[in-house]
Amino acid sequence: MGAVLDRPRNGKVIAGVCAGIADRMGWNRSKVRLVFVLSCILPGPQFLAYIVLWVLMPKREA
Repeated sequence: MGAVLDRPRNGKVIAGVCAGIADRMGWNRSKVRLVFVLSCILPGPQFLAYIVLWVLMPKREA
């Protein structure tokens, strides 16, 4: 589990936001991605939150 919230350089699908959250919390990356995709069925700012996190989360050091 990482100490900070960051986006991995490897194993990402689009921007690495879900992978970064999963790594930080110690969760399975695929399950976090699935929950995000399913949450997009519900009304809300999911895509906006993803884009904001994409911009704000730094890339993980190599």
